[in-house]
Amino acid sequence: MTTQSTTLEVPKDVTPRYHGRKWIEVNLPETACDWSHGGDKSITTDNGDINTLVETLRDLNQNDSWKWPKRKHYFLSDLHADADALAASLVASGGVRQLGPSPHDFELTKAGRKSVFVIGGDCFDKGPSNLELLRGVRHLKDQGARLRILAGNHDIRLLFGMRVVGENKDVRNEHFFVRAGQKIMPLLKEIVDTYLTPKKMSSIPDAKTCRARLFPRESWFEEFPKIQGGDIVPAQVDRELNRIAKKVENFERHCTDHGLDLRQVYAATRQWKRLFLKREGEFRWFYRNLRLCYRSGSFLFVHAGVDDAVTKMLLKQGIGHINEQFHVAMKEAPFDFYYGSLCNTIRTKYRDVDRPFTRKGARNVHRAGITAILHGHRNLHHGQRLSLRHSQINFECDTSLDRHTRRVENVNGRGASVTIIDPSGRILGVSSDFPQVKVFEPQQTLKALINGTQAKPKR
Repeated sequence: MTTQSTTLEVPKDVTPRYHGRKWIEVNLPETACDWSHGGDKSITTDNGDINTLVETLRDLNQNDSWKWPKRKHYFLSDLHADADALAASLVASGGVRQLGPSPHDFELTKAGRKSVFVIGGDCFDKGPSNLELLRGVRHLKDQGARLRILAGNHDIRLLFGMRVVGENKDVRNEHFFVRAGQKIMPLLKEIVDTYLTPKKMSSIPDAKTCRARLFPRESWFEEFPKIQGGDIVPAQVDRELNRIAKKVENFERHCTDHGLDLRQVYAATRQWKRLFLKREGEFRWFYRNLRLCYRSGSFLFVHAGVDDAVTKMLLKQGIGHINEQFHVAMKEAPFDFYYGSLCNTIRTKYRDVDRPFTRKGARNVHRAGITAILHGHRNLHHGQRLSLRHSQINFECDTSLDRHTRRVENVNGRGASVTIIDPSGRILGVSSDFPQVKVFEPQQTLKALINGTQAKPKR
């Protein structure tokens, strides 16, 4: 995408106020630019033609389709067990004041008390502090924040995996624990180090018994392709067989790499159930508060995206029905959910192997009154990005926050990111990986795209 250098004014007061930033050791942008600034780091379309975005924006603006929430919304996604990334992103929002070095040393600002915080899924895996991250989220809730928590693929895969350990073997579900693979290791290690005393380990059976309880049976590889019903297709079956075979082969090596044996792993799964599923568990609130999607005004929040089947459900039956179906599936039908259309909302990357999202799906979304979808799951390295798919505007908000992802993908510095929907009629993309706050205003951004302009930064 090429642009000219014509000036486009951005209001001086558009950037959030960062309260207590000295405690977070993260660079945050002080200036703002129109979202059209930055080329394909900021905007992408499915056909590579920026004119399709111009046409879409013009239609939405002329039809007065933008319905802005009454409250400011802060969207934070893909925190992946990094409590420090949560703290830094909360400071970036302006909705929280950091008071000290601990990631839990914060309080709501006046703006934060009036706003809605949306956690966009994937709180687990990869990072160093699964439980500390959840304690930070809980502290936010206990401060009185209006909080919405969306399900991510890592969150649900962990739940299904932990639940099947020790249960009677069921060919539809018994592979879910091993499927979590090496990404679950930091959490298991965290639980072992925090909770498992020698006394608790004394009741754990030998390694052979633990392995049988953790792993799918050898006959699983023959039985799984014969499963009848559900939405799983042959291509998915083949991928699962290959994936699980590799994960079974490598699982114990990953345990060893993290200083764990199978007895400790099995003990950690039992402790996890006490923490997350028992009535008195410290984190029982987490899964009870999950929802698959959330809507405010004409904005839809999901973890990954939508497909044609989900958009039809959205149009015909609404958000409430989708979330009800999600909670039923989460409790009763993990196989049907994980390999069905609903799970596409937490797994899709709009690849050919994913369930299709077509022009028909985009029409369903528009008819349901949705102008923009905000999601994570597709990690980026230059802040948030606007993506147009079949005339549907998406804001991609996974900015590689956690330190593990940043190290593996060679992203410099610590991560902080928040996407803000402002009732005044603008969307802000704040990220430590882009030098300015990206500002989307339907009319102003349309003007910038038509003229091929970049916004001149203003303090």
